[in-house]
Amino acid sequence: MASISLFEAFIASIWFLFLLCFFIKKPNKSFLITNWPLLGMLPGLLMVLDQVYDFLVELLENSNLTFEFKGPWCARMDMLVTVDPANIHYILSSNFSNYTKGPEFKEIFDVFKYVIFNVDSELWKNLRKAAQARVNHQEFQRFSVCATRGKLKNGLVPLFNHFAKERTIVNLQDVFQRFIFDTTMVLITGSDPTSLSIEKPENEFAKALTDAGEAIMYRHIKPRFLWKVQKWMGFGLEKKMVNADAIFNRVCAKYISAKRKEISHKSIEDEGEDLLTSYINLDTTKYDILNPSDDKFLKDIILAYIIAGRDTIASALTWFFWLLSENPKVLAKIRKEIDKILPKSKYGEEKHFFNTTELNKLVYLHGALYESMRLYPPVPFESKPPIKSDVLTSGIKFWILQNYNIEVVEVLQNYNIVEVLQNYNIEVVKGQKIEPLPGLILRMKHGLRVIVTKRDLA
Repeated sequence: MASISLFEAFIASIWFLFLLCFFIKKPNKSFLITNWPLLGMLPGLLMVLDQVYDFLVELLENSNLTFEFKGPWCARMDMLVTVDPANIHYILSSNFSNYTKGPEFKEIFDVFKYVIFNVDSELWKNLRKAAQARVNHQEFQRFSVCATRGKLKNGLVPLFNHFAKERTIVNLQDVFQRFIFDTTMVLITGSDPTSLSIEKPENEFAKALTDAGEAIMYRHIKPRFLWKVQKWMGFGLEKKMVNADAIFNRVCAKYISAKRKEISHKSIEDEGEDLLTSYINLDTTKYDILNPSDDKFLKDIILAYIIAGRDTIASALTWFFWLLSENPKVLAKIRKEIDKILPKSKYGEEKHFFNTTELNKLVYLHGALYESMRLYPPVPFESKPPIKSDVLTSGIKFWILQNYNIEVVEVLQNYNIVEVLQNYNIEVVKGQKIEPLPGLILRMKHGLRVIVTKRDLA
């Protein structure tokens, strides 16, 4: 009797999957969550990938907020998906020490090596302690306000004035991504890449971040051996990942070298400057395992902050402005609050830039922004495999969990929102399809096309 090899079984399974996707156009829900031999539930996931967020929400609503996903045989893709608040609190707080990133997570995110979200234990504690000290420092907070104001005054406002004059259709998501990328790079390195302009130049560093994120997303839904083969052969998204890694190394090395030279020519160290300067001048006696003399460490610092700021804030702003276009009464209330607390300068007077104390008084705006991020969280998933088997609060025992996560960066978001709402009308172009793009960040698949006009304050 002829035996069937593992490879032959795999090819047969792939062919079966192709036939399913080709012949079944609108599968019912029971089909989508069917646990097939060898393939697990992967066929159903691939068939709804374009609507994966809506599908998961409906599935979790009908599964008591927690669902067990079975991946292909021997692919190590089994996971437990939960949005149960009790489970999330247990993992992120009550039993936090048992839930790490794990070796599989680090392997998927290998391009980011020792970035803070990719490490555990003492290194994570040291990086977190250092980050809190840097970001919470009063001098850096003043610097961040000045940098944001400067980019608004010299970047976003002139660009919006141009759009309003020309009445051109603009991709607001792209504008926000460029604005946040430039501002975040100023905060990190002190240097403005000036990607926010009428010409919309392509920035290789920003593109590399996007390419790496796309490849990482598909590593989550591909069997491990498949993307490993692609990486070894150097094609597809894995080739983009390799190229992105090379760009990270080259661009970060340029920033680090320039910053070391700049610091060496300064007679007085200024801890209130950009983050890279602050980390190079790090007091190593306060941290056990951080080494600012190592350029690889500084490269990971640059990547950590740009990843934390760039796409998350741009995503939050894009969805927020779209929701405002769908809810004009909310928009009117926010503008009324802004006009009352932050009155515009009179004609002929120097423009008044509001401070963080004034921004904190915008209670209704903050509530609307938080609600927007609840509905469209910038980072919709977080992976947390346990060190050892555990029983969750809901009574379910399993190995891998993902949960919803919300991140807020107050200064960049609020300054941007107030400046736009106080001076411009954002008209969303009718007829465009608004849907999320499956990925690590909740972007709009087709962007957000708008027409910008100046607000009539008469």
